[in-house]
Amino acid sequence: MKTTLMIGLLAISCLIVTSHGAATSTPTQRLAALGLTLPAVPPSMANYVPAVRSGKLIFLAGQIARGADGKFLTGKVGRELTEAQAAEAARTCVLQLLAVLQAELGDLARVQRIVRVGGFVNCTDDFTTQPKVVNGASDLLVAVFGPAGRHARAAVGVNALPAGAPVEIELIAEVAD
Repeated sequence: MKTTLMIGLLAISCLIVTSHGAATSTPTQRLAALGLTLPAVPPSMANYVPAVRSGKLIFLAGQIARGADGKFLTGKVGRELTEAQAAEAARTCVLQLLAVLQAELGDLARVQRIVRVGGFVNCTDDFTTQPKVVNGASDLLVAVFGPAGRHARAAVGVNALPAGAPVEIELIAEVAD
């Protein structure tokens, strides 16, 4: 009886874990479980490349969020955009960064660890919750990569960003050879 009960509880636990995506084995499968797809890799806006690899590290150029129509999201956080809207823009930036990683590596499963995230928030002088905005990026990275998605980070308020973007996110990842 106890063995049957334990097996039943274990099976239920596995179903619960799987339904929440934690047991899904690859980053691509986790993205799918979250109902997310990667966008096309955005073109560079100036004289730079989207990614540079040095040894086991890959440095990704900052991304500013584009909407479904391909146009840049714009607005100053604390005036035209709320903290929640800006966090969603940060999440969109990460999807674009993941698209760059996928294009560079061929498979997101080659990412061993997200090392560092830099978040820049175009905000009013009195806006002080930049870390909550950048959590939109950090939370998605942990959801996609699990513990390997936890990273060091900076969340900085700035006066302006390219194209009037509310948020720019950059990252450094460690990758398998």
